[in-house]
Amino acid sequence: MTLPEGTPPPDPRLVREAAREALGYDRLRAGQEEAVRSVLAGHDTLAVLPTGAGKSAIYQIAATLIPGPTVVVSPLIALQRDQVEALAVEAGVGRAVAVNSTVPEAEQRAAFADLSSGAAEFLFLAPERFRDPAVLDRLRDARLSLFVVDEAHCISDWGHDFRPAYLRLGAVVEALGRPPVLALTATAGPAVREEIVERLRMRDARIVARGFDRPNIWLGVRPASDDGARDRDLLGWVASAVAAGARPGIVYAPTRARTTELAAALADRGVRSAAYHAGLRKAERETAQAAFMADDLDVVVATTAFGLGIDKPDVRFVVHAAAPDSLDAYYQELGRAGRDRRPARAVLWFRPEDLALRRFQAASGRVDAEALTRVVGLVRGRRGPFPADELRRAARLSRARLSTALARLEEAGAVEVGPDGAAVATDGRPLEGEQTVARATGTPETGAVPSAAELADEGARADERRRRHERSRLEVLRGYAETADCRRRYLLAYLGEELDQPCGNCDTCDAGSAAAVEAASPAERPFAAEERVVHPVFGEGRVVRYEEGRVQVRFDAVGYKTLDLDQALADGLLQPLD
Repeated sequence: MTLPEGTPPPDPRLVREAAREALGYDRLRAGQEEAVRSVLAGHDTLAVLPTGAGKSAIYQIAATLIPGPTVVVSPLIALQRDQVEALAVEAGVGRAVAVNSTVPEAEQRAAFADLSSGAAEFLFLAPERFRDPAVLDRLRDARLSLFVVDEAHCISDWGHDFRPAYLRLGAVVEALGRPPVLALTATAGPAVREEIVERLRMRDARIVARGFDRPNIWLGVRPASDDGARDRDLLGWVASAVAAGARPGIVYAPTRARTTELAAALADRGVRSAAYHAGLRKAERETAQAAFMADDLDVVVATTAFGLGIDKPDVRFVVHAAAPDSLDAYYQELGRAGRDRRPARAVLWFRPEDLALRRFQAASGRVDAEALTRVVGLVRGRRGPFPADELRRAARLSRARLSTALARLEEAGAVEVGPDGAAVATDGRPLEGEQTVARATGTPETGAVPSAAELADEGARADERRRRHERSRLEVLRGYAETADCRRRYLLAYLGEELDQPCGNCDTCDAGSAAAVEAASPAERPFAAEERVVHPVFGEGRVVRYEEGRVQVRFDAVGYKTLDLDQALADGLLQPLD
């Protein structure tokens, strides 16, 4: 079924009919139909749906109803291969091809030709492919009807799987003539959603965020007094779970060395286990993953390198040997358990000291003012675009650090980055912040061009704002680990979804503390969840959740803050934003 060009958005019955014809679906899950209809209405759309909720079906159904080919940006070759193979068995959906480093050049040319001729409906490729100008030229010739960004949280350097190549996708969309954009992710809190929309340059965007609750997964936190006690408790818990038949499972560890240590310790306890991290040889990683998928292992002990593309429905537990870097990351990782909807467990072993490592890791990725000044000076000193690889060598920065520096300098108005990653100076336009200050203070606007150092300072301030948000997100993670309230309710509130009552399937519900918090919480909640408020010191923000006489707010400028509700109201510190 294909709608003629210019046809008004179809009613729900046509969308459901297309789902039946293309995919054999008797019904659509929460959020799927809404997202499809948003795309068909011409809106750029961000769909945030949990793992296993059928995000790929959204673009597949939409593509059958919109004339013209579809490009799907997918971060991993293995993931592309799985998606192409899955589409090959769907009789009602068009043919899919992939272009990546494993595909011979002749087959790549044929894939682009098939896309342009209509012989292929879907083209899968990684974001790094857009460094090649010829790829952009071929896609322009194909006249795309839909540009899909899978795993869209990778565009956010607040996110947990940040991929610098994703930063160019907004410019890519512009270079391709602005086809409708559909972004998909399984995990993105409100701050990450906003950044996805901004960086993809989405217009008239609609955000569909549904169904984050995974009620079959029991949630728990195990406090530990020291590392030795934690290891003994964790190893005993995992060995007991496996012995009781709750396998396979995943243990996430914060460092490569810890994966090796814990895997060896589990093996000593008779658990079939293997370590998995990015420092292993490719063949070793593939062997461990294949054994896990074939049920030849009870447990994989991994860093977050064991992540995207792992789709095994019968994982019975996901445990974390230490705190992850954010609640977004934790939700994504625990969601690898229980995809078959049978009971599963997610347990976090937590020490407050863990957060120091996460703060160190966050600080190690920052870009200092000297590096920013160097990048601005190099870009300004060049006529025309400065290719990314040349700029990286000239600035003496890694590819990831350069991408972060350019992102900060784009925020400061100093540079623009094209679809191929090349940077160009913005002709010294005044900074938006400087214009605002001048208007607010009555200072005459001279139109003076900011110096490279001034622009770099603004970029450094943007970087510091990000770091403050990252630190505040660690405090939100601490709150999850230490709350006496229902853990599921805490987690869902962070993701922008309310739970009316304790879930009954987490450790605080089992212990009765969640019910006690519920009974003690004030009935009056002056602000709705996600309502915009303003604070005289912290500025504007959105209400996240309430707990035991406190209110948590995500402020635009400083990140997450937890305030005493009575004091904030009595002193007039929180006001609704008109």
